[in-house]
Amino acid sequence: MNRDISVFGDYTYLVTELLWGLVAAVLLRRSGSERRAARTILALYPLGYLWDRYTLDVGVFEIPLRTGVDIAGIPLEEHLFMIVVPSMVIGAHETICEWFGR
Repeated sequence: MNRDISVFGDYTYLVTELLWGLVAAVLLRRSGSERRAARTILALYPLGYLWDRYTLDVGVFEIPLRTGVDIAGIPLEEHLFMIVVPSMVIGAHETICEWFGR
């Protein structure tokens, strides 16, 4: 059975990105990896943007539960996604390395 996550309506994707972004920020802060994440995001962002723009343009996927705010041709939420995902990966990786030693 699928759960209905549309409780936030058009803001569902935005709220989701902000909540997971908060988790990522806590992990980055805890591990002291903010600068590393910033460098990685800056390096990967252009590729992510082009990839996202292309997949949206050709109809690979749609995002129905979003604000409708587009920046540079893609939804605001997708820009946040391209920041949150690498932040989460780096924050989690650095935290795990700290727990178990490098």
